[in-house]
Amino acid sequence: MQKKDKEKVFGGDWSEAQLSEFLNVPSYDGDSSDYIGAIRAYRYMVPGTFAQYIELFKAQGHDLNATNAAGDTILGTISQHEKGAEYAEILKDAGAV
Repeated sequence: MQKKDKEKVFGGDWSEAQLSEFLNVPSYDGDSSDYIGAIRAYRYMVPGTFAQYIELFKAQGHDLNATNAAGDTILGTISQHEKGAEYAEILKDAGAV
C-alpha cells in the first residue's frame, strides 16, 4: 500500500532554531529518530527550506540513510511520492542512497 502523498507545506524563511526542532525527535515505534525527523521536515517544508534542513541535518551528524521499522530509507519513502521528486534530488545531492 502506498502512503498518502505530501500534504502540509509551510513556506517562508525558517531560522536555524526552527529547523533544529526537526532534528531530535523521539521514536516510539522502531523507526529511527533521524528517519522520523527527516520525513516530518519533508512534510512541512518547501524544497528550498528542506535543502537548508538537510545541510543542518548532515552537519550535526544525522544519518541520511536512516530507516523506519520496515527498513525503508528516507530517500526510498520520499521517492514513492509523486510530489517528492525535488526533495529526493536534494537527498541524493547530499549523499543519500
